Amino acid sequence: MKKKYVSNTEESIKLFKNNILNSLSKVHFTVPLYIFVPAILFFSYKAFAQNITVTGFIFYFIAGLVIWTITEYLLHRFIFHYHPTSEFGKKMHFIFHGVHHDYPRDKKRLVMPPSASIPLATLFYFLFSLILDQKELFAFFPGFLLGYLIYDMMHYAMHHHNFKNPILKKIKQHHMLHHYQDATKGYGVSSSLWDIILKSDFNRQSQNS
Repeated sequence: MKKKYVSNTEESIKLFKNNILNSLSKVHFTVPLYIFVPAILFFSYKAFAQNITVTGFIFYFIAGLVIWTITEYLLHRFIFHYHPTSEFGKKMHFIFHGVHHDYPRDKKRLVMPPSASIPLATLFYFLFSLILDQKELFAFFPGFLLGYLIYDMMHYAMHHHNFKNPILKKIKQHHMLHHYQDATKGYGVSSSLWDIILKSDFNRQSQNS
C-alpha cells in the first residue's frame, strides 16, 4: 500500500485564506460538551413533560445510542472516506476529513466544530421526527446526542491520551490501525461492532485472507 503523508506534530494548518472561515474549521475539544449536554438535558426534560414512562424513556434513549453507532460507522465509511475525482471534490474531502488523516494529532481538529455539528444534528432531528412521534423523539434524540458526544470525546482521547483500561486500549488500537496501517478498514471509532458485523475489521479481514 502506498504510504501517505502523516504529520505527528500538533500543528494546526490553515485550511482557508479567510481567517473567519479558518476559525470555523477548528475547535477546542470541550466545546461540544457546552453545546450538547444542555441539549440532552432539554430533550430529556421535554420527554418527561410529554408524560413518557421511565421504561419508555430508557428504551428510546438506548435506541438512540445504538442508532448513533451505526450512523457513526456509515458516515465515516461512506461520507468521510468517499474519494471524489474532481479537483473541487478533492479539496472538500481534504477539508472535511483528509486533513485529519494528514495531521492526526492536531488538537483543534479532533472533534466536529459547531459549524458542522449543529447543522448535522438539526438534519438528523428532522429526519427522526418523520419516523417518531414527539414523545418518542424527545427520548430518542438525547440518546443519539450522547452517542455523538462519547464519540467526540473518545476520538480526542485516542489521539492524546494513553489508556490503562484494557477495553479502551483495544478501542484505541483499532483506531490507530485505521490511521497508521490501513484507512480502508476500522471505520468504527467509539466501537468496532459494525466493523465486525460488516467485515471491515482488521482481524477478521486478515483471518479471511
